[in-house]
Amino acid sequence: MEAKDVHNIEDARELIEERGLSHIKVGVFDIDGVMRGKYMSKEKFLSSLERGFGFCDVVLGWDVCDQLYDNVKYTGWHTGYPDATVRIIPDSCRDLPLENNGLLFLAEFVGEAEAICPRGVLRNVIKKAKALGMQIETGFEYEFFVFNETPESIREKRYQSLKPLGPAEFGYSMIRNSVESQTYENLLQLCEQMDMPIEGLHEETGPGVLEAALAHDDALASADKAALFKTYTKIAMQKEGKMATFMAKWSPDYPGQSGHIHLSVRDLSGAPMFYDENKPDNISDTMRHFYAGQQKLMPELLAMIAPTINAYRRLIPGFWAPTEASAGVDNRTCAIRLITGSEHAQRIEYRIGAADANPYIIQAAVIASGLWGVENRAEPEPLVEGSAYEHRFPNYLQLPYTLWDAAQRLKKSQIARHYFGDVFVEHFSATREWEEREFRKHISDWELDRYFEII
Repeated sequence: MEAKDVHNIEDARELIEERGLSHIKVGVFDIDGVMRGKYMSKEKFLSSLERGFGFCDVVLGWDVCDQLYDNVKYTGWHTGYPDATVRIIPDSCRDLPLENNGLLFLAEFVGEAEAICPRGVLRNVIKKAKALGMQIETGFEYEFFVFNETPESIREKRYQSLKPLGPAEFGYSMIRNSVESQTYENLLQLCEQMDMPIEGLHEETGPGVLEAALAHDDALASADKAALFKTYTKIAMQKEGKMATFMAKWSPDYPGQSGHIHLSVRDLSGAPMFYDENKPDNISDTMRHFYAGQQKLMPELLAMIAPTINAYRRLIPGFWAPTEASAGVDNRTCAIRLITGSEHAQRIEYRIGAADANPYIIQAAVIASGLWGVENRAEPEPLVEGSAYEHRFPNYLQLPYTLWDAAQRLKKSQIARHYFGDVFVEHFSATREWEEREFRKHISDWELDRYFEII
């Protein structure tokens, strides 16, 4: 039996026995999309398949640097950081080719914690879609920079004068991907073996930046693959003595790293719902309402889409990132690119997302806003032709400029509360406010250089 053949608890038991494994790896994704987990003994794991197991709920109560949130209700010193129940997902089974062909299983929080578990939030949005007769398929595209550095060297250099995989811009370079073919081939093979196949991998424009397009799948499976891809790309690079970063914008000199999402919708029988040969650009009413909802709610849900301080460094004109909730047909200057053509290729590319977003949370926002558009028969703004950067947009399509402003918009959103629940909106908004407050404690080099002597 292979890992991809595991569909239920009995299959998982059979494969573990067949391989004679003494320990199995289990991972969950936290609020920021960072994978947390541990090795479990065979006996503990097999018993947990039936009943779940306790995982310290601090995973939902700290930031990317393991600093404890002081402003959330769900967990904290006031609750004593107890265990929360975690359910192992049998059909998430993956081989670990970088770890002597061990096995990895994903898990998700259940019970009270499910309301703020990123995977649980997305799963509930997908249920709403199915209730409306829609199946959502998505595929993630990621840009990421690779450096000939280690976790130790980047700290020694204080993140300055880093050596990228390539010395300068050379987009789609056949020279670079041939010279570095071993790195490319290692990543392609790893992703095949771990059931997160890459449809395309190439050099982007910027020193050492790559772009990977993951194969599309059902929305929940697609988010699993995206989250695993980010984690195991970093692992694969570090095992080669390199580092990959998915920061939204690591340098002011180069475009930011995107995390675009391609999305299509089928009805419950499998028929495409975005294509209508009798409509302009073959855009069906369902597709029109869907992207109109995404467009209208983008400013309101931006904290889920651009969830870090750094994400807002990317949203500036002229760097291949949208700055308003714009839409256009095959227009890469827009936040929403409508890809038209054949019945099965017709889709939406949601281009506002950066590589640093939590795949589960951003996808929940992308889908829910589209559902709202369909349910309310929303109508889009006029499509943008030419450069969206030169287009004037009404105020209600302007995006928040900071994470703090975006968090306030999300916290006040009744639509967000309807689709994601009050508990999630309160918790996630508070975590973004925390992120902003932590940032404001920092004195930057720019401030010291500007003010120390002169002011």
